[in-house]
Amino acid sequence: DMSHIETHQNGHILEIKVNRPEKHNALSPEMYRDLARAYGELSRNPELRVGLLYGEGAHFSSGVELDKWAPIFGNGKGFEVGEGEIDPFGLQAQRHTKPVVMAVQGNCFTWGVEIMLNTEIRVAASDTRFAMLEVKRGIFPCGGATLRLPRQMGWGAAHRYLLTGEFWYAEEALRTGLVQEVVAPGEQVNKAREIATQIAKAAPLGVQGVLKSTRMAWNEGEAEAARHLFVDMVPVMQSEDAAEGVASFMQRREAVFKGR
Repeated sequence: DMSHIETHQNGHILEIKVNRPEKHNALSPEMYRDLARAYGELSRNPELRVGLLYGEGAHFSSGVELDKWAPIFGNGKGFEVGEGEIDPFGLQAQRHTKPVVMAVQGNCFTWGVEIMLNTEIRVAASDTRFAMLEVKRGIFPCGGATLRLPRQMGWGAAHRYLLTGEFWYAEEALRTGLVQEVVAPGEQVNKAREIATQIAKAAPLGVQGVLKSTRMAWNEGEAEAARHLFVDMVPVMQSEDAAEGVASFMQRREAVFKGR
């Protein structure tokens, strides 16, 4: 049984492709484990600086294989990650430590929205439609949408879709800040890769410092994040990359960073 999650290192980018187009990229428990492995690899491998997540075919995903997930959703524990894995929904203690850029198109339903809410930058094809269908299936979302959609989309907008299961579209996703760019269908992966490449050129310790700080402020409040700013800056200032940043500034050239 070949994996429906394919990973490919492209320079400093870990490209993660959901590749089950014949089933509209329906998520199986095995695919979830493979995604968790990919997120673990992204965080562990010092050569990798950013993730690029996208789906093959006309649709990012039309949902999960509900019959296979029902016993997991009902076991009281939910997503369990193994050694070296990181939950791609960001509901477990360990979160991804490097940014993930995501491209979506066509149907982006249920887990597609939820994995997107746990990424940093999102690009949508203009034909994307989103939906949280759980209330139409007798359940409620358990991949993070209840935690994050109201904060990222706005309370009223999020509840409109969480409570009805209705579609919303690329234009509203852009207007509410859920996605950062809308492009012609077929261009979404190229645009997302372009953004990932810009991140990969930036100083990795700086990028990871940004994500640690923004996430701390988001989850634990501004005051807590403020307390960590200069403490966390010390090892970064002592890095080769920080010295290169100063040298490139003095020499009026583009910096070349090594991540150390």
